[in-house]
Amino acid sequence: MLATLVDGPFHRPGWVWEEKYDGIRLIALKDGGRVRLLTRNDKDRTGDFPEVVAALAALPAPMLVLDGEVVVFDAGGVSRFQLLQRRAAGASPPIYVAFDCLYARGRDLLQQPLTARRAALEAEVEEGERLRVARRLAEDGFGAFDEARRRGLEGVIGKDPHAPYLPGVRSPAWCKVKVRAEEELVVGGFTAPRGGRRHLGALLVGAWDGRALRYAGKVGTGFTETTLADLHRRLAPLGRADSPFADAPRSRDVTWVEPRLVAQLAFTERTGDGKLRHPTFLGLRDDKPPGEVRWAGSPAVTPRATGEGLGGGASRAPSHQIKQGGRTTTRRPARPRTARARARGPAGATPPASSTRARPPRARRRGPDP
Repeated sequence: MLATLVDGPFHRPGWVWEEKYDGIRLIALKDGGRVRLLTRNDKDRTGDFPEVVAALAALPAPMLVLDGEVVVFDAGGVSRFQLLQRRAAGASPPIYVAFDCLYARGRDLLQQPLTARRAALEAEVEEGERLRVARRLAEDGFGAFDEARRRGLEGVIGKDPHAPYLPGVRSPAWCKVKVRAEEELVVGGFTAPRGGRRHLGALLVGAWDGRALRYAGKVGTGFTETTLADLHRRLAPLGRADSPFADAPRSRDVTWVEPRLVAQLAFTERTGDGKLRHPTFLGLRDDKPPGEVRWAGSPAVTPRATGEGLGGGASRAPSHQIKQGGRTTTRRPARPRTARARARGPAGATPPASSTRARPPRARRRGPDP
């Protein structure tokens, strides 16, 4: 389930407000002592965070599916994506912050309201050095935003406590308000290095506006020698003869690439034509498909639900929907496979087997238009 971005803070009676974390969003799937961490585009990151995996494996519930983020906090207790990307000796350890519980002890919780899922989350997750439960903020939306701004948080997320969890849906039941000016953008090219720099000079980035990739500017700061080398290694095989941008800038010494990598950038503001002012590179994201990176103001496109999903009865393990030719069949494994449930992370999961096509719930009170 994905949150809808809105332009500014708001308040809605009854909604709950949580800290928005700046990390890698991962579904945690526990089946006995086995744990897997999957991104929303189904990449397995289990091996990258062994301490988190060990902490999740030690939880008492025999089967568990959580939604959350792996983050690294700075000295002030604020999550910073660049710290997670550039972990080094002396840095704070990665921590898994869980904000939703989708399955626990034989119960499929997807159709339960957030209040019930949060109660299950607090009952099943024992906080410690590697595990935390998402922090709730002030009950008033404006107060929550002010608190986030004072602390320098990335933002806040408001949630309808009555809403179910809808895998793969960008729902108005969750609304995010950003405090820091950060954004994900797709890399479409890079310039040649100059001076003493090696590997590359600047990244050319943009976002999708319908079927067109629009150019948002260049970013040439925020790199280390290690990140420059890693970027060049990843981008070199993606080279192409022409620009992927619909409005390609005139620039010399540019190597165009297939738009497959997503970079997170910080910036001061956007210009009137949507270009970034003073952007800084924070890191690459492999937990977000490039097709989801939308131009500011462009309608979000919900990814098609594909693959296997979480579902089944209230007291049984998740079933799996499988496409066979033109028909869909549902099978239930003899042994519960929650930890293998290819939920495609929060973004691409199929709806529960017991439901029809998932659609955003009709909000009890309409939120602000994004």
